[in-house]
Amino acid sequence: MKGGYHAKLLWIDLTNRRTQVVPLGSRLAADYIGGRGLGTRILYDRTAPGADPLSPATPLIFAAGPLNGTSAPLAGRYEVVTRSPLTGTVLSSNSGGRFAVDLKQAGYDAVVIEGAADAPCIIWIDDGQVEFRDASHLWGADTHETTERIRAETHPKAGVACIGPAGEQGVLFASVMNDRDRAAGRGGAGAVMGAKRLKALVVHGSQRTPVADPDGFAQAREAARVAIAEHPVTKNSLKEFGTAVLVHLINEYGGLPTRNFQEGYFPDAASISGETIKETIFEKSVGCANCFVACGRATRTSHHSGEGPEYETVWALGPMCGVRDLETIAEANYRCNELGMDTITAGSTIACAMELWERGAFDSAMQAQIMADLGTDLSFGNGQAMRRCVELMGRREGIGALLAEGSARLAARFGFPDLSMSVKGLEIPAYDPRAFRAMGLAFATSSRGGCHLRAYMIGPEALATPGSVDRFSAAGKAELVKLYQDLSSVIDSMGACIFTSFALNPDHYARLLETVTGVERTTGEMLAAGERIWNLERLFNLREGFTRADDTLPLRILQEGLPGGHSKAQPVDLEPMLAAYYRVREWDEEGRPTPALLDRLGLG
Repeated sequence: MKGGYHAKLLWIDLTNRRTQVVPLGSRLAADYIGGRGLGTRILYDRTAPGADPLSPATPLIFAAGPLNGTSAPLAGRYEVVTRSPLTGTVLSSNSGGRFAVDLKQAGYDAVVIEGAADAPCIIWIDDGQVEFRDASHLWGADTHETTERIRAETHPKAGVACIGPAGEQGVLFASVMNDRDRAAGRGGAGAVMGAKRLKALVVHGSQRTPVADPDGFAQAREAARVAIAEHPVTKNSLKEFGTAVLVHLINEYGGLPTRNFQEGYFPDAASISGETIKETIFEKSVGCANCFVACGRATRTSHHSGEGPEYETVWALGPMCGVRDLETIAEANYRCNELGMDTITAGSTIACAMELWERGAFDSAMQAQIMADLGTDLSFGNGQAMRRCVELMGRREGIGALLAEGSARLAARFGFPDLSMSVKGLEIPAYDPRAFRAMGLAFATSSRGGCHLRAYMIGPEALATPGSVDRFSAAGKAELVKLYQDLSSVIDSMGACIFTSFALNPDHYARLLETVTGVERTTGEMLAAGERIWNLERLFNLREGFTRADDTLPLRILQEGLPGGHSKAQPVDLEPMLAAYYRVREWDEEGRPTPALLDRLGLG
């Protein structure tokens, strides 16, 4: 193996506190690249069909990519891979900061954790050496306190990926948090970590990622750097205002979901926009490893400080709940990070509860309990209620114990299952499919449920990058979604940031990958690796009982038009796009990969 890898996987049995170093074969690396792809292959092979995501046997995999630890631009992302306790689907959750580089420098390409400890513990890896340490004194501590205390006990520059009270209490959308405020957020990997009684994975080291072709890599890196530095989105918008720069744009398109997707336009968007964040609570820009875009925001309110809120968080805790007060949203975001929870599912679940409240779904006893827990009602626009719900769900107290199950279980429990704005049980993010058709198809077919990062169709549908497409047309959307899904699989597996896709084309990625690893492959062969990863995720979900019926959108999206705003769009006619997508994917009419496709991809 020439470059990009240490060629070592660390296997950890928490039950017996044993470790084993397993070689990473060159074929496995070539076929699945690293990160998301490698983690998914391991998960598929090591998970028994039907296994409970929270059982000791379910693997929890921290996987780096071949670009991590190199000087490739924006190569600071890693993956946490497991089976989602929220959805039951395959789960690969991506996070930034510096942890990806710290993990790689510790000497391993991936850490695979199985079993469960008999008491709270941390795993401390220092230049390849593994130590199990007691974490009883940290159980119950939030993620910030945990990070600082662990660094004081290990190394001041150690990478710490930890859980907060939400992960310990089994909140089904608990996050794994690293670098204090960076989240492997979606799908509940933090709950899996909590079930293993693992408070933190802590890594440190000095081992460099080898580069097979230094001269060729330098040229590829510079070409990528120039493209990113010159693209308007990465040069100006994200750099100046962070991801929340999208608030005004998506709102003007009429696609900013408001009050649990009842509307697509939020009249008070100006109060929560990226521009307003810059003018009011912004302190400084924050970037991941090797990132000169620095789209993260360090912020401070009258009472607290932290990172964010990002665009998705601003929306989920803001317009989705009808809340317009920026300080309230920011402080709820800080608490989600400290408690260790996905802000998208947290906000969407609260919004679902608000609509249940306004529809009279709660009986008098439940209404009384909610009023007692919150000190107020649960109507849309009530920032106090939203903020209090965050605290209660993070600790599974009072009404928070129900909210901690996510919106799909909450809505079904109270007889209104269609009020959960989710796909496969994962709440869909801040882009209304009625305003963005390709984004809707991407949500419906996403391997981990409602997710924008599996294929970020807002690029061509709203930002006109790399080119503009008709956002209301179904024409060509199946091909476009497939391309973006395959490419995102590659990007996540390399360890790069998805935002590079605004500026880079597939040839850029292929050249970076080839020069780092020394494995010669065409751009088409690289994309075939992404296609292989995507189909393996599909096979995992099929094995767990998911069918064509799960490739859908919330009934509201399929049956109700947008009532106002700038779209006034019709419901999404999903079936023709889905049928075309299956054809493009070479799947049968039920969404199963054909034998010929599996043979071509080496998955037969």
